[in-house]
Amino acid sequence: MSQTPATAAVRVRRAELSDLDDLVALEQATFDSDRISRAQFRRHLDSDSARVLVASANHRRFLGTAMVFFRKSSRKARLYSIASLPEARGKGVGTALIEAAEVAARQRRCQSLRLEVRVDNESAIRLYERLGYHRAGAVKKGFYEDGADALVYEKTLD
Repeated sequence: MSQTPATAAVRVRRAELSDLDDLVALEQATFDSDRISRAQFRRHLDSDSARVLVASANHRRFLGTAMVFFRKSSRKARLYSIASLPEARGKGVGTALIEAAEVAARQRRCQSLRLEVRVDNESAIRLYERLGYHRAGAVKKGFYEDGADALVYEKTLD
């Protein structure tokens, strides 16, 4: 009997060029708008100001991804995007990706990690709050392409 991602250890690594097709496919399957294009993924894979992460478990090479942005003049990193395959949701993939994003931010000597989340994305909000993120700042009205508002969350990194 094979393990599911819930019982297998989720591993996170830096994305490689060979992940490009999977990254684009997941983006298309997960988001109706505000999608990262193939060209943008390609640019971010080679960028010093971005870290693209990929989660895998139990011989599944690609279960989810996260993208973190860094600015040279800022001690705040930004979790720009996070997505997982539908069958991987609720099985630790998102947690592993966020924890890896925090590690990447600490390695860059960032003091906090900030993100935006749709006001109607209750499962993501619960996940962020469970991992120690707190509301920071005002609601960003019309933040997403479809006009949805965003909440800003931030976590201070030790």
